[in-house]
Amino acid sequence: MSRPAPSFELLPGADDSPVILHVPHSAREIPADVRAGIVLDDEALERELDHIVDAHTAEIAARAAALAGAAPWRFVNRLSRLVVDPERFPDEREEMLAVGMGAVYTRTTHKDELRAGDHDPEPLIERYYRPYARAMTDAVAQRLAATGRAVIVDVHSYPAEALPYELHGAGPRPPVCLGTDAFHTPPELVAAARRAFGEDVGLDSPFSGAYVPLEYYGTDPRVSALMVEIRRDTYMTEPGGPAGPGLERLAEALAALVAAVPR
Repeated sequence: MSRPAPSFELLPGADDSPVILHVPHSAREIPADVRAGIVLDDEALERELDHIVDAHTAEIAARAAALAGAAPWRFVNRLSRLVVDPERFPDEREEMLAVGMGAVYTRTTHKDELRAGDHDPEPLIERYYRPYARAMTDAVAQRLAATGRAVIVDVHSYPAEALPYELHGAGPRPPVCLGTDAFHTPPELVAAARRAFGEDVGLDSPFSGAYVPLEYYGTDPRVSALMVEIRRDTYMTEPGGPAGPGLERLAEALAALVAAVPR
């Protein structure tokens, strides 16, 4: 019997690179036993995946890694965020719980029921969330041991028009939104991203924050983080459609950001 496909993958980069391109939301795969707990029919689930998946972001990261002078490391989620969302807090700190989108979603992008109201999230958190968090923590520890620091660049995308679940969707929606963290995002990293992506860059709208494993969050300044949110109409057909020529331009910009991080 063949082993099931891994739920995440760490793809090696240059030994002296501190950069980890983190791609948490690019996949559509949902294991059959997890699918059984989702109340949407197949057609509705495919529509939801079209809206919720950060389509082609794994391809953007892979292309950027190939273009960068010193390849960054890549940590890629191979399962849909409808299984678990590895970037959410697993407890009451998570503000998205207000719309049923904590670590395990119970509502869709349009606020419809995704899982039954009495669904227990703990089995999915134990099976998928915690191993992912441990592996990402280990990946950061490896970069710290090898280079003395770690720079996490989160690669995301978002729709041109706000979806009903968004808590902060009324603000600007620039072609590229940079999400920052007051502790973990140094000004020079933001400046490098602005140079790489050009003039059409906004800050912390419609999404803010940057992912850092909880072991390092708010305590270890050696770990830097920046979220790169790419508006989907700049590189693909929405929702869930094919990529266009903008993908290559964005990959080149992401590679320029990686190259700008000192080794």
